[in-house]
Amino acid sequence: PPSKGGCSGSAPPQVCGVALVAIGIYAQVALDKALVASTASAAGTPVAILVLGIIIFFISFFGCCGAWKESYCMVTTFAVLLSIIFLVEVAAAIAGYVFKDKVRSVLEDRLWDAMNKYGEDKVLTERVDELQRRFFCCGANNYTDWSSIERFRVNNTVPQSCCRVNSTSSPLCPQGCLQSIEAWMKEKILIVAPVALGIAFFEILGIVFACCLMKGIRSGYEVM
Repeated sequence: PPSKGGCSGSAPPQVCGVALVAIGIYAQVALDKALVASTASAAGTPVAILVLGIIIFFISFFGCCGAWKESYCMVTTFAVLLSIIFLVEVAAAIAGYVFKDKVRSVLEDRLWDAMNKYGEDKVLTERVDELQRRFFCCGANNYTDWSSIERFRVNNTVPQSCCRVNSTSSPLCPQGCLQSIEAWMKEKILIVAPVALGIAFFEILGIVFACCLMKGIRSGYEVM
């Protein structure tokens, strides 16, 4: 019979699970600070990553038990589930790339919606001010966007959060918040992308280990 495989085949997915949980928490905190008004997709993405990490972590324990008990059925189930999750992640990455322009459009719509409710909705007003101060931006595309809103067009003014403090040049932030958020997201993607590739590698490694263990278990049964 084969020797007990321990958790070697499921260790890489455990690492993936922990990494995804960490990324999910990081994304939730980061997006909460960056987005002026949360959309269902924006709020759901970090939560989905977090849930996926937890699922992978528990699946890896399932695979660990299968390896320890030398259960062909459990190890096979582990390999199949991990393969499905990997394919779902690939599909999500492709969909994110294909619909990136749609994300920009949704973000711009939410910015305009928040700007139109500025001064009327206290929470949105605070979030817009926080956004403009944090990213040193003004309006969706630039500071002239505020002139399309009645209360600011009448007095030809902009929110105080648009103004630079102790500036020797322009008193207003010339860049729009949409551009600033996009630049911020691209910067974060450069950090997340290598981590995502590492997670994919470990998942593939886990699938390969599981298949090797399945073969070893089956060979042991045939010998017996």
